[in-house]
Amino acid sequence: MNSHGQDEQRVVWADVDSAIGPLLLAATGEGLVSVVFHATDEVRAKALERLGARFATEPVEAPDSPLLAEAIRQFAAYFAGERRDFELPLDWSLISGFNRQVLRELASGVPYGAVVGYGDLARRVGQPGAAQAVGTAMGANPLPVVVPCHRVVERDGGIGGFGGGVETKRRLLALEGVLPEPLF
Repeated sequence: MNSHGQDEQRVVWADVDSAIGPLLLAATGEGLVSVVFHATDEVRAKALERLGARFATEPVEAPDSPLLAEAIRQFAAYFAGERRDFELPLDWSLISGFNRQVLRELASGVPYGAVVGYGDLARRVGQPGAAQAVGTAMGANPLPVVVPCHRVVERDGGIGGFGGGVETKRRLLALEGVLPEPLF
């Protein structure tokens, strides 16, 4: 890194095993920038291609990078039931406007073990008629788990959709004590 911030555009990534399957974590000099579910070879290749295009640099696999070390440690602690909150620098550059506003409110205002409805979250950001747009923001979340879109549910008590799949959402909510653990 130099004093001119040239390293800030560097993107590093690592695969992480978790209770919900393999994850890809990516970071820049600003912080964690992307979490990708079901990080198979094909999913990883597409995610890295998108990150490379967005940041105009080739993402570098660097599981020992100081930019990722704390994120990897906190994810392991979260899935072991030893951590409830992530305390990581985040790079919000992959999301903007209303979506960023909604995700920031979600990250700061919906704690571990709690859920919020799409409409309730829309009201929290001053857009009471925007429940569907909140759903779109959840689907665009580049930082799932850390920015806990799995905690957003339907008004009638339904679990709602999830970019990582409904079963992944169920498992995350069970980990946080919102739902019972699946029997099998």
